[in-house]
Amino acid sequence: MTIPDRSASFAPLSKTMSTYIAKEKDIVRKWLVVDAEGVPLGRLAVRVTNLLRGKEKPIFSPHQDTGDFVIVVNAEKVRLTGKKEEGKTYMTYSGWKGGEKHETAGHLRKRRPELLVERAVWGMMPKNRLGRQLMTKLKIYKGARHPHAAQKPEELKLAA
Repeated sequence: MTIPDRSASFAPLSKTMSTYIAKEKDIVRKWLVVDAEGVPLGRLAVRVTNLLRGKEKPIFSPHQDTGDFVIVVNAEKVRLTGKKEEGKTYMTYSGWKGGEKHETAGHLRKRRPELLVERAVWGMMPKNRLGRQLMTKLKIYKGARHPHAAQKPEELKLAA
């Protein structure tokens, strides 16, 4: 008994299936400005993370940096819903005994409001080399001004 050759029947299928991998020359990175005034923190973080990763582009690959540069302005005016201003806490640990510190979101907003947005975005990034590289493309500023006018950033509107 002979076994029929089935490789010929799968030949057309293999020619049609191919995974697209973006080349470095195909990736076009834009600079985008996002105004955080009145926007809920979580919604802002999701949108910024997707822009940094490039998930809204047709050439997206999960293992590549295909995203844009994002500038977030008015970070101190981001909205926290509910009782998060007093109830949400951020913890840091120095590595020493008794080195654990807790800080509320309201106190962090007064001390360094950029960290609110940065920590929210970092929480949604992959925790690997790629995630750390993507975070370098995020620029967060307390006020409405930023020093990136030379890059000609485009304004991106978010619903408040």
